[in-house]
Amino acid sequence: MSGVRRARVRVRGRVQGVFFRESIRRAALEEGVAGYVRNVPDGSVEAAFEGAPDAVERLVAFARSGPPDADVREVEIAEEPPEGASGFSVA
Repeated sequence: MSGVRRARVRVRGRVQGVFFRESIRRAALEEGVAGYVRNVPDGSVEAAFEGAPDAVERLVAFARSGPPDADVREVEIAEEPPEGASGFSVA
């Protein structure tokens, strides 16, 4: 899939209970990016973004700071092959 990038991110810090997932969902919809965002039992948030490379990069950048009440301490980014994802889900 030429021109499509997929990145999976794991965000650690104070990222649950601060509107992080919903903020990511809204940003993904605005950017036209597919994927998902979910809470992880260890207190982190995981997300996958798939779409235009510049749009995916903006979402990765957003994940580095999150919404105002978040306190992002660490972000891991893994590039993955595009899967042809459509839509954006919150779990």
